[in-house]
Amino acid sequence: MNISALQKVRYNYSPKLPECLSGSVEDIAVQTGALTEAISDREELRGIFKNTYGKPLVTFVKGKNDKIKRELKVGVILSGGQAPGGHNVIAGLFDGLKKGNDASTLYGFLGGPSGLTDNKTMVLTKEIIDEYRNTGGFDIIGSGRTKIETPQQFADSLETAKKLNLDAVVVIGGDDSNTNAALLAEYFLANGSSTQVIGCPKTIDGDLKNEHIETSFGFDTACKTYSELIGNLCRDTNSAKKYWHFIKLMGRAASHIALECAFQTQPNICLISEEVEANSTSLDKIVDQICKSIVHRASCGDNFGIVLIPEGLVEFIPEIKKLIEELNDTIAAEEQSFAAVSNYIDQLYWLSSRIPESSYRIMQTLPPEIGQQFLMDRDPHGNVQVSRIETEKLLVGMVEKKLSSLKEKKIYTGKFSYQTHFFGYEGRCAFPSNFDADYCYSLGYSAFVLIASGLTGYLSSVKNLTSVASEWIAGGVPLTMMMNLEQRHGSKKPVIKKALVELNGAPFKTFAKKRDTWSQKTCFVFPGAIQYFGPLEVCDMPTITLRLEHEK
Repeated sequence: MNISALQKVRYNYSPKLPECLSGSVEDIAVQTGALTEAISDREELRGIFKNTYGKPLVTFVKGKNDKIKRELKVGVILSGGQAPGGHNVIAGLFDGLKKGNDASTLYGFLGGPSGLTDNKTMVLTKEIIDEYRNTGGFDIIGSGRTKIETPQQFADSLETAKKLNLDAVVVIGGDDSNTNAALLAEYFLANGSSTQVIGCPKTIDGDLKNEHIETSFGFDTACKTYSELIGNLCRDTNSAKKYWHFIKLMGRAASHIALECAFQTQPNICLISEEVEANSTSLDKIVDQICKSIVHRASCGDNFGIVLIPEGLVEFIPEIKKLIEELNDTIAAEEQSFAAVSNYIDQLYWLSSRIPESSYRIMQTLPPEIGQQFLMDRDPHGNVQVSRIETEKLLVGMVEKKLSSLKEKKIYTGKFSYQTHFFGYEGRCAFPSNFDADYCYSLGYSAFVLIASGLTGYLSSVKNLTSVASEWIAGGVPLTMMMNLEQRHGSKKPVIKKALVELNGAPFKTFAKKRDTWSQKTCFVFPGAIQYFGPLEVCDMPTITLRLEHEK
């Protein structure tokens, strides 16, 4: 295997563990807390999860654990999009299993959840694990987006668990993947299987969090990676003084990444989708907001700047959200008829008699290359693929048009040149920061303790993350307590609720106080590359968002 100098050194990094997980595994006891309830729809969820609903919170403390030395057979799944630190979750799980009993076996399910349904596995040995410690990516066993949702898929999963004689399955994934984990845990118990199911909170979007899950892994590294790139562009535009950079960032449902990158780089404009929706801000008003900054800065001789745009923004703009919903419904209802129309002009004509006039007018005003992106193939849920809509280019075109109008009125006399960017995949497989390397390893180790203690239907939890790692608090959170019912494919389904940016929360309030100054002045910060060696305040610092959320 070809490796870089950094990778070679990172192999030898020893992730830090909470005090409760350090030392002998025989001294890790489980302390049971209060019984839990779901966020909402409690009666319905109690009926769906008859065997796993209402479990107590658990915390690990120093004490005796008679079960922890058992020989175990465990399978692990990487589910959904990549996030930095996934390899360390597996390493922490592996090391815990082997410390508990050297005869224990860890299977890796290949290619995501389909590895479980199709019984495609590999035995993960120390030699294999050691090649991936503290590295980015999910390439140790691969990932996938298969959902275990049909009766046959559940039955196949149970059959695989029986064939391998599994004590547990660990699902490393986001909200949808861990919803799947909760359903799998319930199914196994309902069908007389002793195979436990434990989840680990993964997503760079940062939208899998609550009081007990302070952050999802990968968010720290991804934001620092994007912020380095944004900071480089800040430095570049402050040097050349001639470009406005419009940067789209990952985050379909939530704007956590955009908000954190704004804290780290202090751009002129950062749009927050949740605020746009709450205020019913129209597309024209968003353009006006950006133009106001451009006009003011031009009056000071600063014909340059930075604009951050969340990936999912278009779905939060009222008139565009309505348009997308109508397109999704219309195309789904006449899928074959629409598929037979290939030319964009003909597609517009096809839509003209099928969607309301107000939405059709919006389609007509979109640049053809953007309009086509609204009509591309739908995702497996029948929804438009917003990551393929170049929102940054849509905004640039509208800003350019607005500035031309202001120029004619002598309101604007500056020069507007621009560059557009989309930072997404660049951050998903980066070398994990020290924070994510430590956090992920602790999550994997905690998953082992949950399994060894006989628990199922839990999400591995590590809290108190703004303190040093030794003071972190490890345990488990019942998956059902994070759930509600949402409309999916025409019926209500149990789903772990996404955590969006809270407009009343400390991070957004802090941002709101500063953004007017950033909009007018050049306040750029240049965070530089992720640092792995050096002072702790540089190398181990968690995100600004996390620190603000937990400020006393």
